[in-house]
Amino acid sequence: MSSTYGENLKLSIFGQSHGPAIGMVLDGIPAGLPVDPDKLQEFLNRRAPGQNNWSTPRREEDRPEFLGGILDGYTCGAPIAAMIRNKNTRSGDYENLKDCPRPGHADYTAQVKYGGFQDAAGGGHFSGRLTAPLCIAGGLCKQWLEESGIRIGAKLHSIGTVGDDEFDMVRPQLDQLDPAFPVLNQKAGEQMKDVIQYAKDQGDSVGGMITCAITGLPAGLGEPMFGGVESKIAQIVYGIPAVKEVSFGSGSYCSLMYGSQINDCFTMENGEIRTLTNHCGGIQGGITNGMPVVFTVAFKPTPSVSLPQQSVSLSRGENATLEIRGRHDPCIVPRAVPVVEAAAAIAIYDLILGNTQTDRRKP
Repeated sequence: MSSTYGENLKLSIFGQSHGPAIGMVLDGIPAGLPVDPDKLQEFLNRRAPGQNNWSTPRREEDRPEFLGGILDGYTCGAPIAAMIRNKNTRSGDYENLKDCPRPGHADYTAQVKYGGFQDAAGGGHFSGRLTAPLCIAGGLCKQWLEESGIRIGAKLHSIGTVGDDEFDMVRPQLDQLDPAFPVLNQKAGEQMKDVIQYAKDQGDSVGGMITCAITGLPAGLGEPMFGGVESKIAQIVYGIPAVKEVSFGSGSYCSLMYGSQINDCFTMENGEIRTLTNHCGGIQGGITNGMPVVFTVAFKPTPSVSLPQQSVSLSRGENATLEIRGRHDPCIVPRAVPVVEAAAAIAIYDLILGNTQTDRRKP
């Protein structure tokens, strides 16, 4: 099932953008874990639409209704099921998309795959709306990870061509980030907002990049080959609509450097083995080395723009001009920051649940 993720926990996402509700089922979670609903709602509010100039005007409260798995503020061992009711839908705005697919969107491939039976309203199951239940699961996993001293934070790396200051890869500055618009350089943040506003005024959209850092991880999580930490994180992150690239540590810049420059030399620090730099992003051989795990995600611009675009009429078999109606983000990247955090939290918690590392050191 393509809407299910996890090896030790099992996450399933259900619903469509303009259906009655969207939701998730999270199975494999131990009993007795505390759940703070206010903290979860605060996290979900960071992703919710209709709150500022850089998001869609569609307004949804995004308040989860838990149907099972949580009792008296603690997990009870049963699958955790939650849903969010869709209230502010306008499905009529999407009537023409089954015949005239949006360039850059999944309308055409969904038509081919499902033969016209797919729900096209709002993008159906392909919509970014489905990241809301992903954030329910990820918000819960973040809480449980924090209980163990593991923190996850993400920031805007860039919007269009405007870039923010880089994380310190050895000691990421998570405490300096404002969740409302997470950047390290406030001047760059204001420039990013201007870029988004310009795209919006032009009836266009703009993409960007997000960098995520995970601190407090022990060394030894993950497996070599196909069970590596990069693979686990990338798999769920690529489930976020509009993601086009995931890179770890210094990413492609490593290919431009010499080994003597890119190698992360070891050192002793307060009795622990650390590295002086962190070009590898905290992962070596697919396994965490105790340094912060740092990765960057690239998002393409929202394909739904109000400018006329060339498409085709599937029913007539001829070229056609498409003018898209509906409500869309001029830039999805700011709202995607908590989504990336949620995806990372789910992947890491899944790895921790399956950690079977034993002490094999010789006496």
